[in-house]
Parts: sequence; C-alpha cells; structure tokens
Amino acid sequence: MRTRRELLALSFGAVGALPLFAQNGPGGGKLPAVLTAEESARLLLMREEEKLAHDVYVLAGERWNVRIFPNIAQSETAHFRQVGRLLTTYNLADPTAGRAAGEFADPRMAALYFDLITKVSLSLKDALEVGVLIETTDIADLEVGIAEAKQADIKRVYANLLNASYNHLESFEANLELLAAAAS
Repeated sequence: MRTRRELLALSFGAVGALPLFAQNGPGGGKLPAVLTAEESARLLLMREEEKLAHDVYVLAGERWNVRIFPNIAQSETAHFRQVGRLLTTYNLADPTAGRAAGEFADPRMAALYFDLITKVSLSLKDALEVGVLIETTDIADLEVGIAEAKQADIKRVYANLLNASYNHLESFEANLELLAAAAS
C-alpha cells in the first residue's frame, strides 16, 4: 500500500510533467478534450461508485447511529460532485441524474447496492466491513483510472479521491479494531 505522500507525489508529478501546452492548449486557452472510451467509461463508473458509497453509508448511519457513516457519507457527496464536474467538462451524460437513493443506471451497481445494504443491516461489524469493501474497491478502480487517464484534471481528481479512500479505509479498519477490542 502506498503512503499518502507517495500518492500525492505521483499525482502531482504526473500533472506537473505534462507540458503547459498539453494542459491548457496553445496560448493557455482550454481545448475541448476528447476522452478515450476507457476514460469515459471510468468516469461514469466512478460517478455511480461515489453515489453507491454515499447511499450505503447514509443507510448504515441511520441503522447503526455511529458517527463514521454520516461523516464519510458527507465526504462521498463532495467526491460525487467532483466527478460530476468532470462529466460536465467532458460533456458526458450523468448516469445518476434523476435517480433516488439506491437507484443506479448500471444493473450491476443496483445488485451490488442490494447486497451491501443487506449486509449492513446484519450487524455493526458487518456494516464496517462493507465500508472496508467499498473503499478497497474504490482504491483499486481509482488506481486503474489514474493509470489509464490522459487528462490532467481527471488524474488530479482521481488522485484526490484515492487519498480520501485511503483515509476512509483507515477509519473503517480502526473502527473494526475498536469494536473487536470492546467485544473481548
């Protein structure tokens, strides 16, 4: 696992290594970028992943009344907005538009949401384990996204989200340890 400092160095190094022309176009003006199919698909996936995380954490917070869930749900709202701005920048249709909590364009996300909320309802330990699963999945997807992204703004947002996911993962793991210690 990389440290946050290494992740920031990698993300800013990748952005800083791009010539100014590639970041802003000739003369510093923004050029409309054309995303690869992979970049577009990853942005759409990340938008739904951020919504899924938020929706699950809100439900877990209501069920267990433990502070970690609403705190991280609030963070997921900020991440959701960051990815939304990228969708607007690159003129991609928002797969979450008009969808209520627990509703997803991708049927796999809908099925995953159902599985996760089912586990969340079993016990606080299960709910915290769901948090670990969401964050480790997010980390893996963001690492792939950073590697395949060509646009500096996408790399930057993904690096920020990756750093936050590592923080969330640490929080969930720490809460699991506290719960285990209290049970023994």
